[in-house]
Amino acid sequence: MTASRQRTGNLLVTRSEQRPTASKLPTRKFPVQREIQKLERDLNALNERIAELEDEGHRGHAMDVLKANAMDFARRIDELRCVLIESAKAASKGKL
Repeated sequence: MTASRQRTGNLLVTRSEQRPTASKLPTRKFPVQREIQKLERDLNALNERIAELEDEGHRGHAMDVLKANAMDFARRIDELRCVLIESAKAASKGKL
């Protein structure tokens, strides 16, 4: 029997904690948020697959590539969040 280990992934958004209204955002009004949600879903799925493969004992270059792809997803999510913050700051300065 294999020992279970803690799963890695996007700890900010887990399946049980996802907001039910988040998937109902109108695409035209919230395109950046939609893209963030899509990337988060993809990142979570990739992290789950990486954990499964590690539990099965897979190692090597392919695992390194998968982990690099997961880091790229996380970087893209961070960049989009920065876009949201900058646009919110610009909007608040324009209202003053």
